Amino acid sequence: MKTKPSVWQSLVTCLSSLKSYLKVLCIIVTVFVLLQICSYQITQHSLSLPPSLFTYLKHKHEQTSDNKTAYLVEKLRESVTFLPLKDHRFSNKPLEGHTWFMSSLFDNQTKDEAQYQEFPSDSSKGRLLCLKGVDEHDGSWNYYALAWPEALPTNAILQKGLTFVSYNQYDYSNLWHGLSTMVPFVSWSLRNRCEKPQKWVLYHWGELRFGMGHWLSEIVRATYSKEPEFTRFIDEEKPVCFEKAVVMRHDQAGMSRERRMEVFDHVRCKARSYCNIKTSKPRIGMTLLLRTGARAFRNESVVISVFKRECKRVEGCELNVSYSDNLTFCQQVELMQKTDVLVSPHGAQLTNLFLMDRDSSVMEFFPKGWLKLAGVGQRVFQWGANWAGMRHEGTWHDPVGETCEFSDTDRRCMSVYKNAMIGHNETYFSEWARSVLDKFNNRMKQNITEQNHGYESLDECRC
Repeated sequence: MKTKPSVWQSLVTCLSSLKSYLKVLCIIVTVFVLLQICSYQITQHSLSLPPSLFTYLKHKHEQTSDNKTAYLVEKLRESVTFLPLKDHRFSNKPLEGHTWFMSSLFDNQTKDEAQYQEFPSDSSKGRLLCLKGVDEHDGSWNYYALAWPEALPTNAILQKGLTFVSYNQYDYSNLWHGLSTMVPFVSWSLRNRCEKPQKWVLYHWGELRFGMGHWLSEIVRATYSKEPEFTRFIDEEKPVCFEKAVVMRHDQAGMSRERRMEVFDHVRCKARSYCNIKTSKPRIGMTLLLRTGARAFRNESVVISVFKRECKRVEGCELNVSYSDNLTFCQQVELMQKTDVLVSPHGAQLTNLFLMDRDSSVMEFFPKGWLKLAGVGQRVFQWGANWAGMRHEGTWHDPVGETCEFSDTDRRCMSVYKNAMIGHNETYFSEWARSVLDKFNNRMKQNITEQNHGYESLDECRC
């Protein structure tokens, strides 16, 4: 008869089984560790046997990565899309908003400054500006695009340094319109540590231009201490991409009066330094800057005698009579440095007015018909005087002159009046000249003239 095992026997049996299990587990773990060690040694041995195998695999990976990068760069290169510089869809409002020049891009604007575009920049997402086309007659056959520096268009030429790209709705030969396009570039340079352009690209309606008028070229040369150089597009199929580019297409629009005065102060200072103007000036200098041909005075001798007589009334006043078409650039700069009251018919020669000291005076004369027919364009030198810190003392419009077969308000008459001669009114001219001279004389006595706004020496130009 079997008896139940005692408690002690059960306990001994259990412990014996547990020891067996532990022994088996230890054997398994030991075998597993030995196998891992052998496997590691075999792997190391196998890799060390052919040393080129690891190098091959590594290069294979890098080559695959390089191929993928090259593929993506090529795709970026192919994605560069050139658009016409002149967008005919906006021909009815070519100067509004984004304009018809580079119409897909919008401008940046800093407070008190002109609207501008800069490449590369955050707004361009780091992309460079690229231009191509050599057309001088139709801007829609010239093109622009943005491209990543690593993926420039095929056959592209990289233009190093800073390039100024200018759009002008009017003319680079005209003094006023040319100066208006240059002012915002000078302002940009002044706020960017006086950075100078290596090259210029000029467009008129998207059409290439390869030069400026002599006067404007001299202003640029004086301001930047170097002759302006213009980018040449060799082949219409070879784009030029710019390492750094600044684009202006709104002239001075957006600039505050204070900022414009700062820019004109700087350009005036640089022009005087460039021409080495060190001559003294009279106490009050009055200049008759006359024209020959279009918009000249019909009877110059009478006009000269009137202003000569009124100048003599004022102590220290000296009258200078000059013609704008026979003065060199530096002669014009020197003449304006001596001038406090500028008397001249409406015309491009009045652009020189900013070369006078601040708070100087301007008297302007027009032929018959301009008041009714010339539109806002006849006010450009009133604006210019204000922007340069001068005082525009008014205008005189000749009430008599050429006869037009149509009514005085007919636009067709402007072709008759535009370049007509200017008459005179001796009494009115005398009273006007006396009033302007007296006001300037009083300002001098009160010592409130700003006179060149702190540029006491030619060495004090900002840059």
